[in-house]
Formats: sequence, C-alpha cells, structure tokens
Amino acid sequence: MTETNSAPGSWGKLFFALFLRALINPRLAVDLLGVVWAFRSRRWLVRFPFLPLPPPAYVRWRMYTAYGDENAVPPVADVIRFARWKRQVMGV
Repeated sequence: MTETNSAPGSWGKLFFALFLRALINPRLAVDLLGVVWAFRSRRWLVRFPFLPLPPPAYVRWRMYTAYGDENAVPPVADVIRFARWKRQVMGV
C-alpha cells in the first residue's frame, strides 16, 4: 500500500490527508502528534498564532535535504513512514 505522489501538492492537502488517516488509525494519530511535537518551535508559546509549529526556515531546510527542493511538499506515504520509523527508533 505504498502511495506515491509525483504531482506537486500543497501543505493543506497533506494535512487534510493525514488528518483523515489519523481518524481511521489511532496509533498513526499518536505517531503524527509525536512528529509535530518533536519539530515544534521551542518558543511557540510566546509567538502568535501560539501553535506548536516548526520554524519555516527549518521546514525549508528539511525539504531541501530530503527532496532537493525547499518548496517541496512530502507525499503522505513519506510522512507516515517517517512517523512510524520515529516511534520505532525512539521507543515511544
């Protein structure tokens, strides 16, 4: 059940697809929340909009190192695979 998406996507579509998957699979929801928490800005509580989001420069760097394009949006399958890998490696 490998999902590949060669067409450029948007972050909104990615978040929506992950949200739907998380509704169906609670373990995946926990894994995805772990990823969000790990990548959050450490000072998210003092900056509007007060959400635990990663710094934009960090996201651009991660996309560049992973996909060779700082404006890339990862496929759903890559995010899910990373979230599961993180849980297995970190033992959460």
